[in-house]
Amino acid sequence: MSIAFETLAAGDLLPVVERVVTREDVKSYADTSGDQNPLHQDDAFARTVGFDSIIAHGMFTMGHMASCASAWMGEGGGQILRISAQFRAPVMIGERIAAGGRVRAIDADHRTVALELWVTLERAGATLWPIKRGAAEVRFAG
Repeated sequence: MSIAFETLAAGDLLPVVERVVTREDVKSYADTSGDQNPLHQDDAFARTVGFDSIIAHGMFTMGHMASCASAWMGEGGGQILRISAQFRAPVMIGERIAAGGRVRAIDADHRTVALELWVTLERAGATLWPIKRGAAEVRFAG
C-alpha cells in the first residue's frame, strides 16, 4: 500500500508498527552491523553493568523507527533523505516496541515531508513514551 502525496496534511499520523524484540533479532543485527559489543551478546556481561540480560542495540530500535516511515510511504513510494534520533531507554529481550509518527510539514514543490517519529515500549504493564524520539525528511516519488 502506498500513500498518495497529494492527500497528506500536517498532523496526519503514521500507522504504528509493532514487534517483539527477540534474542535472534539482536544477534542478527550484531552480525549484520558488525557491532559485537558484549552488552548485546553476553548475558553475564550485561549483568555486570546492571541489566538482567542483553539489550538491543540503539540503532536496532532506530532501524525499527525508520521502517515505520518506509512502510508508510509504501514500496516504491519514496525514500528517507535523513533521519535522526535521541536514545532515551534500553530495550530488553522480549519487550514489545511500537514505532509511529506524525507529519510535521509538507513541501509540495520538492515533494518532501518532515516527520516526527517515536518508539514506545511496553515494560512492566506500562507503556513508556517515547524511548526513542526522532525526526526524518522523506521524499515521495513522482
